[in-house]
Amino acid sequence: MNLDHLVALYRQMQLIRRLEEEAARAYAMGKIGGFLHLYIGQEAVAVGACAAITKDDYVVTTYRDHGIAIAKGMKPGVMMAELFGKATGCSHGLGGSMHMFDKASNMLGGHGIVGGHIPLAAGAAFASKYRKDGRVTLCFFGDGAVSIQGFHEGVSLAALWKLPIVFVCENNEYSMGTPLSRTLSEEDISKKAIGYGMAHDRFFATDVLEVESRLKQAVDRARNESLPTLVEVRTYRFRGHSMSDPGKYRTAAELDEHKQRDPLSVARTKLEAAWDQQKLAALEQEVEREVEAAVKFADESPEPDASILEPTTYDGTFAS
Repeated sequence: MNLDHLVALYRQMQLIRRLEEEAARAYAMGKIGGFLHLYIGQEAVAVGACAAITKDDYVVTTYRDHGIAIAKGMKPGVMMAELFGKATGCSHGLGGSMHMFDKASNMLGGHGIVGGHIPLAAGAAFASKYRKDGRVTLCFFGDGAVSIQGFHEGVSLAALWKLPIVFVCENNEYSMGTPLSRTLSEEDISKKAIGYGMAHDRFFATDVLEVESRLKQAVDRARNESLPTLVEVRTYRFRGHSMSDPGKYRTAAELDEHKQRDPLSVARTKLEAAWDQQKLAALEQEVEREVEAAVKFADESPEPDASILEPTTYDGTFAS
């Protein structure tokens, strides 16, 4: 185990967890409007997956996107400002929670239509193959998207055209509030790859280092052989589907069972056994300060005004 690397991954997971907790608090205070889909519990997937790619690689995801945006390189203050609907946000406050875009880090969204972004990700991968730029596209989606037409379109074309893409199904066991047993006749989503002649993998995201290692195999296949892979990562969200969902379809016992395997706690336990405790405490205090600064930045940032109406509607000069 590379201790320094685990420290870096733990810091990212802790940062995402704390940002999401503060986002929930801000939502309850009325500072964030609209939808808010929290990533609490799934941090190891984003952090491990993004550790397996480079800054130049593309990421396309669904609307549970805050954590993935941070893992890909978006600044915490910029992400939080977008949630607050402020002009300093990544989409100048016009996109909100479900539309996290960041050109600088090749974070290509944040898409609100379930499964609709999967063909878009295949398009990004096709562009990379056409340009021969060596980039890989990671496409994240939930288990609820695999029965959507867009999933089959994107996966079919990726296999047919041998595109450099990794499809990452974040299977958190619920399609909104409906359990897997009521949405899929076959719960092993990775088996769907067989029908397309595509490589596949399936595992539980308990250890962020394993997530990175398993995704790295798929990323290497995409980059070196221009072949796609479908990876099903079993995970679990600790909050409801969105802030408007109390999650009453789950029992307290089920939730507690999954919290015993919280990847953030697993990583912290490893660090407690192998790293200086004072350094660990200092790291977590540093994360707290970063989160506090992000919230303060969002709170104090200006609202978007009428001056951005024309450029954002017609000429694209505000694209970032």
